[in-house]
Amino acid sequence: MIHKGIEFSVTQVAVGVWKWRFQIGERDFTGKTEAKLNLLAIRRVQLRIDRELKKIQQDQAR
Repeated sequence: MIHKGIEFSVTQVAVGVWKWRFQIGERDFTGKTEAKLNLLAIRRVQLRIDRELKKIQQDQAR
């Protein structure tokens, strides 16, 4: 899947547990989230991507 130009993946590893991964530049981000619905897990990853992109933008503005 792609969100704001960042490719990411979300995979169910157990009932209600999802593993996610994305890369921005040279940096990899991985983690797990608990959610009953895959769409909720996807949304959480999209929000994390938004936060990381915002951090990068703020660092470049300094």
